[in-house]
Amino acid sequence: MKLLDALVEQRIAAAAARGEFDDLPGAGAPLPLDYDALVPEEVRVANRILKNAGFVPPAVEQLRALRDLQTELNAVSDQATRCRLQARMLALDMALESLRGGPLVLPREYCRRIAERLSERVGNLNTAEAGSQ
Repeated sequence: MKLLDALVEQRIAAAAARGEFDDLPGAGAPLPLDYDALVPEEVRVANRILKNAGFVPPAVEQLRALRDLQTELNAVSDQATRCRLQARMLALDMALESLRGGPLVLPREYCRRIAERLSERVGNLNTAEAGSQ
């Protein structure tokens, strides 16, 4: 497959060097930010309506939450807090995989309960550490 990709890239570069793309409509103009050529048209309409109403797809919301948790995790040095954040990240990641239809499809409620149990265990660790000091 890499050979085919290289051949395609070579032909595109040669056509660009000959100027074959110069007179195309919209040449040099950026693509619209909401351009979703791979999304079926009926889904694009629904997504646009939701976007205009201020809603984002659950996957986007979860990706933002994962990014925020990663930022928080990078700033924390306490081991118990890190474990709790990692548990929440794991639960969000599992839920995101289920939205993608990935290899592991688990209900969100199950992922939330896993995160809660991991947080409880971290809390028990904190209590045990505080008692031993």
